[in-house]
Amino acid sequence: MIGFWTLFYKEILRFWKVAFQTVGAPVLTALLYLMIFGHVLDEHVKVHGVPYTSFLVPGLVMMQVLQNAFANSSSSLIQAKITGSIVFVLLPPIPYSAFFAAYVLAAMARGLMVGVGVLLATLWFTELKLVAPLWILAFALLGGSLFGALGMIAGIWSEKFDQLAGFQNFLIMPLTMLSGVFYSIYTLPNFWQHVSHYNPVFYMIDGFRYGFFGVSDVAPEISLAVVFACFTAVSLLTLSLLKRGWKLRT
Repeated sequence: MIGFWTLFYKEILRFWKVAFQTVGAPVLTALLYLMIFGHVLDEHVKVHGVPYTSFLVPGLVMMQVLQNAFANSSSSLIQAKITGSIVFVLLPPIPYSAFFAAYVLAAMARGLMVGVGVLLATLWFTELKLVAPLWILAFALLGGSLFGALGMIAGIWSEKFDQLAGFQNFLIMPLTMLSGVFYSIYTLPNFWQHVSHYNPVFYMIDGFRYGFFGVSDVAPEISLAVVFACFTAVSLLTLSLLKRGWKLRT
């Protein structure tokens, strides 16, 4: 456990030392989204009877949780590989399961920290209710862990920063932006509604939003089952790559 706690502490310090960039900047970005979209649409749009600004806030919070959890683990691994410092992590007898847990938990911690920051900052703009706080916590923890594990896969696979940027720009960004953060999928044409159901991030956003308003496009139990299945699959793949040492030891 000493190896796990040391690695976890190192990962926490890595993003906390530059918190202005890793935590403050995403909070500001979310506030800009809220001010622009909320100002334009709040008086004209309601979703499930909820004012648009209130509807938008949980989506922005969850989007920042996911994107920052992914960014933390992926950037840490790619930087360590490029600078060669990864050898100092691989040499100690740390089990690959502890390696996985330390990176994922640190990524989840950063995602949750940013999410709480966004939530607190947006309280100035709208009033939110907590209808089912346990659902909020469950989706935040599971979503952050899933994207932390996905970030590890991206960091392991990438050999240079532009490959990681491609992974983020062509996979993570579309998945999060087209997941119902800014809209209900039932405002889309039938074809795009069906396509949205194949996006796992949609279930994270929808289930997380249910915890605030008690309404959702899909039953939260179904959303939680989908997210848990995705987390299990991604975690098993990540553990398999770590066990083989693919692109880390070879």
